Amino acid sequence: MNSEETKSFALPQYHEIPDMGLYLKQVVTYIQQCVAPFKNVKVTSSMISNYVKHQLVAKPQHKLYRRDQIAQLLFIVIAKHVLEQRHLKQAIHIQEDSYSTEVAYNYFVQELNNVTRYVFGYQKDLKEIGQENTKQKQMLRNLIMAFAYQEYLEYFFEQA
Repeated sequence: MNSEETKSFALPQYHEIPDMGLYLKQVVTYIQQCVAPFKNVKVTSSMISNYVKHQLVAKPQHKLYRRDQIAQLLFIVIAKHVLEQRHLKQAIHIQEDSYSTEVAYNYFVQELNNVTRYVFGYQKDLKEIGQENTKQKQMLRNLIMAFAYQEYLEYFFEQA
């Protein structure tokens, strides 16, 4: 991620994710475009198929992936850099028990943008996102911080 990409990085909000149904290859292309600034984040058709197989994401209906599934996949491709698959599955279940996919995803996006800008030095302090202070919220922030610090270190050593 270069400095300009970091300053302007933002995953799409939930309502901006296509909901007309995308085929697997289209989903891969869409997700790759969304996470392109992160050099270590890759996604392939076989990865997505494995996420479905392991029930991290619901099966597509008539081979089409909808907004909820794409939002979950965007979370997964980021979180898998920090969490083992069993913890990833647990984190998704915690989200499903606590909030709708839309609410959880939009919070994830806000927090990812907040933390990324902070870690890369474009924001002096971490902002408080949301109104509740729960252990689930703290877990998500720590997951995102771990991811952002990994990305920062990759960026730093590329520049050295």
